[in-house]
Amino acid sequence: MPTPPSPSTPADSSDQTDQSDHDTNTETEQNAVSTEEADSNESTDDFTVTPYAVTGEVDYEKLLERFGADPLTDDQIERFPDHPLLRRRTFYAGRDVDSYLDAAAAGEPHAVVTGRGPSGPMHLGHILPLYLAKRFQQATGATVYIPLSDDEKYLAKEQSFASIGEHTRENLRDVLAVGFDPERTRIVVDTADADVVYPIAVRLAKHLTPATVEAVYGEQDTVGLQFYPAVQATHLLLPQLVNGRQPTLVPIAIDQDPHVRVCRDVAAKEALPVDKPGALLGRFLPSLAGPGKMSSSGDAPSIELTADPDTVAEAIHTHAYTGGRATLEEHREQGGDPAVDVPFQYLRFFFEEDDEALESIADAYRAGDLLSGELKELAIERITDFLAAHQRRRDALGAISDELESYRLTDDERRRALERAGVPRILEA
Repeated sequence: MPTPPSPSTPADSSDQTDQSDHDTNTETEQNAVSTEEADSNESTDDFTVTPYAVTGEVDYEKLLERFGADPLTDDQIERFPDHPLLRRRTFYAGRDVDSYLDAAAAGEPHAVVTGRGPSGPMHLGHILPLYLAKRFQQATGATVYIPLSDDEKYLAKEQSFASIGEHTRENLRDVLAVGFDPERTRIVVDTADADVVYPIAVRLAKHLTPATVEAVYGEQDTVGLQFYPAVQATHLLLPQLVNGRQPTLVPIAIDQDPHVRVCRDVAAKEALPVDKPGALLGRFLPSLAGPGKMSSSGDAPSIELTADPDTVAEAIHTHAYTGGRATLEEHREQGGDPAVDVPFQYLRFFFEEDDEALESIADAYRAGDLLSGELKELAIERITDFLAAHQRRRDALGAISDELESYRLTDDERRRALERAGVPRILEA
């Protein structure tokens, strides 16, 4: 995203938004790890992207060079089920995408893995990959695996197990509210499903050297975080361990790509009957304060999935960075800049599906016919409509243990996964 103009008070028909600097750093941890190669700590870039910290204005093209991923081609975009997140290149790069697309087109088994780290309430940025995965499931019959890494969040956050557990239960309600097909969806919670996750992770850990982990993540402060890449690799390989070799696609924000890289390294060693998982890499939903990643744990505001209409309106009116001009007269004469306008970017990411309608909004804003306040109101309306529908489904859920039952791994699926990983249940041998 282009650098925003200098802080000012843009022309706004409904409010005068303070454009003072906001902290857009997100999820900065004491245990922050590097996602670059062995020389990662020597980077001179003005931004940092790791699984635990995103700071500065991200250069997405430079990240592709750094991570060694490929930009999506027009042909690949056309072969995916139609979705604005792909049409507009929010998901813009990948790894081994063609094998997944070939299997989907041929009606052969194929899987999607996209999860959640339950460190707090879910917000808009968290839910978008899940709705994309649902679209894939509806269009091509993909099996969807959704791991929740409560163990990793306990290790990386200054929170108790009880706190992480409460976030996990609430996050599960949001995941279930998306509306996945239980026949083709499996939800795995690391500590609740440790009987299958832990033995496989141990099996994979034997093929992960300290040098590999440190080269990708940097030095870790605890042995728990040193071990966690093996757990993450288990998540990504689980569909194949349960159902046999098949192309697997992992739609994630690009800061999570290191997990995929490590897993692909393990799979390439051919120690298990699996293929390397592919990846679909996405840009960050921007913070309301401007460039950066929307976070539920940083200082920048975020719109949680349980937010009511007044909360959404207050967040956008008060905090949303706009591309408007300093005065109404200047805005009418010079027009606004939708490229840096956060309310417009939210419409572009997900909340205006019609491409022609989106372009009309952008044209009116550039021409000065549409004011920043009017654009904010449009974004508020679309976001609150989306949240209202999501919340109706969420509120209709019963006890989480009952709702989750049909999405959990069956005993037979657990047995197959362990056997394919070469770690059958010892007490049943």
